Amino acid sequence: MLFGRKKKNPIKIADKKVAEWKYTTCGYCSTGCSIEVGLNDQGTPVATRGVGSADVNRGKLCVKGIFEHELFKSKGRGNEPLIRQHIHNAYQKTSWEDALNTTANEIKRIQGTYGRDAFAIISTGQLMTEEFYTLGKLSRGVIGTNNYDGNTTLCMASAVSGYKRSFGSDGPPGCYDDFEHTECLMAFGSNLPEQHPIIFWRLKQALEKRSFPVIVVDPRVTMFSQMADMHLAITPGTDVVLLNALAHVIIDEGLADTDYIKNHTSGAETFEKLVAQYDPVTASKICGIDEDTIRNVARLYAKADAAMSIWTMGINQSTHGSDGVVGINNLNLITGNIGKEGGSSLSITGQCNAMGTREWSSCSGLPGYRVLENPEHRKEVADFWNIDPEFFPKQRGLFQTDIFPAIETGQIKGLWLIATNPMTSMPNTARIRKTLEKLEFLVVQDSYEDVETTQYAHVYFPAATWAEKEGCFTNTERRVNIVRKVTEPPANAKADLWIFNQMAKRFEQSAKMQFPETSAEVFNEMRQLSKGRLVDISGMDHDLIEQQRGIQWPYPTTQNDANSPADNPHHKQDKDNSRLYTDGRFQYADQKAKLISLPFIDNNEVPDQEYPFWLNTGRVVEHFHSRTKTGKIGNCNKFSPTPYMEINPDAALELGIEHMSYVRLVSRRGDAIVLAQLTQRVPHNMIFVPFHFHDCVNRLSLGLLDPHSRQPAFKQSAVRIEHVDQQEAAQLNVEMRNF
Repeated sequence: MLFGRKKKNPIKIADKKVAEWKYTTCGYCSTGCSIEVGLNDQGTPVATRGVGSADVNRGKLCVKGIFEHELFKSKGRGNEPLIRQHIHNAYQKTSWEDALNTTANEIKRIQGTYGRDAFAIISTGQLMTEEFYTLGKLSRGVIGTNNYDGNTTLCMASAVSGYKRSFGSDGPPGCYDDFEHTECLMAFGSNLPEQHPIIFWRLKQALEKRSFPVIVVDPRVTMFSQMADMHLAITPGTDVVLLNALAHVIIDEGLADTDYIKNHTSGAETFEKLVAQYDPVTASKICGIDEDTIRNVARLYAKADAAMSIWTMGINQSTHGSDGVVGINNLNLITGNIGKEGGSSLSITGQCNAMGTREWSSCSGLPGYRVLENPEHRKEVADFWNIDPEFFPKQRGLFQTDIFPAIETGQIKGLWLIATNPMTSMPNTARIRKTLEKLEFLVVQDSYEDVETTQYAHVYFPAATWAEKEGCFTNTERRVNIVRKVTEPPANAKADLWIFNQMAKRFEQSAKMQFPETSAEVFNEMRQLSKGRLVDISGMDHDLIEQQRGIQWPYPTTQNDANSPADNPHHKQDKDNSRLYTDGRFQYADQKAKLISLPFIDNNEVPDQEYPFWLNTGRVVEHFHSRTKTGKIGNCNKFSPTPYMEINPDAALELGIEHMSYVRLVSRRGDAIVLAQLTQRVPHNMIFVPFHFHDCVNRLSLGLLDPHSRQPAFKQSAVRIEHVDQQEAAQLNVEMRNF
């Protein structure tokens, strides 16, 4: 006798009639999953599956990756270049020749009239690494503006800044395999099950083999905190206080690794004096974690033979974001948990190639983690590109978050936006709207014609997306993986590499330079520039990367092998490359990491009588960033189609708010309509809003900047809740969804 689903409702998987599978790498978050896209006999993408032989995801995919093949046919794609004289005029279709010439002429006009830095360029974390490298060559070596940055400033700048301050260089020191070896995991502001489901699956696999404590530090009861052994519901913006208090206990109770501190760090004496002020009793009054819990966590972490920390935006998006990262690094340095199996400070990045832009885009300096402030670095790259080193600026220009105020004050007159949409991603949307209106010229380069920023552009470049082109991504654990071209871009859309190369031809400065046409040729340039650097990829090439399903750097060519990887496909690196700093030598001149003192400065916007609720923001599993992609994929959007907030039931009862009713959120900067969901996941004085929705959360956010990273504090603001007419709010919601 048959029971259950087998008899009543058997699951049937539709036959997609796949004729061929093509290898590529997922283009959403930073996990770096290897996937295959299935094509039918007409060459149309119809399915996606994980690659079982890939170490990262081992055949698994999240809901976004499973339906990623639907991106190619999603609505709103740009098909032709568009142009107009004024932002109040209608767009007209034009040729690539006209669009490129107009843009080049406007760049030259603005720079000739106001100076080279009056034209700014802002890129993304979603291009191929070869495209980042080429854009950097164009921006730094041809156009010559110093106001060039990426939208990764909004998500990973604090991690970059923290790594540089502690270790002397960017570059996450650990890897996913550390889950297999750690004896204690602490996660700060990271909700892995929703933010990075495959990394969470890797953690769950490790926990099934052996038990070790998992500690989640987060003001909200996330999915991750619910499975953790300990949940520390910290007061928003006070991570530095908690980290100093943990260090206090470890040092005070003699639990620190004194040999490691002596041999591999500097600044210990000053650091110890600072953390002596952060005893658990004092700290508990600020961070909201009781003193016994602080002591218990510090002992657990320090006594583990290997302990690791992970974090995402809960740390980074703060006025203390860079300090928070340094605090995590301090914790791992004083316990000797850098460069060994199971011991790590591992930032988990948000965009598929945020690491690629950090390594090769030249946004913060020059290729291969070189800096503009170093004359030797300037000469190395200038000689390689065949330009005068004096053409380079001698220090970094404005960050993205400083570029927009510079537009307000008239310092910047023109802007090129590449696969980023500040109308949804930047804090204080109303201010950004007015800022964009002040530009004399704006060009938007994006795969989607309907992104909100095109409302303010003079020229629109339709770009290919994801696997409509070829190149590499670097994931969270420094693994370089290949995106193979699966299908052609629609109509007259072009790969970003083609667009950058065509733009370069329109400037005299490029005449003596080389701009390779294929991504494989560009990668070969990067290999040469990487030799001897921390981010050495000289032993890789595209085919070897695919063969090994991704390769972690550093991966140098061996001293005994002068041939390229293409000539020697069985080439292997001569040392383990899964972790950095295994020898305890860091990137400072004295080869020691820095223990940095972190006094807590309380500059948060906190709840008060007028605005009594903390506004907390974050991701949900169905969506990616501002929903430009996932908002058009049915199986992603249907589970989370509208802006909503989580509110505590007791707080809702006091305000007369019913479950699934509309309310208005009001901050000192703006307002937004959301749907109320009553849940115990948030405390009485907090609400949570997913950051994915157009014209919602960033109308409210404060966006004070971290002094080191210039990253906005999206998670430190206060709001009040007002009642609204339900019929009007529902209609507004429909209009927003149809936008």
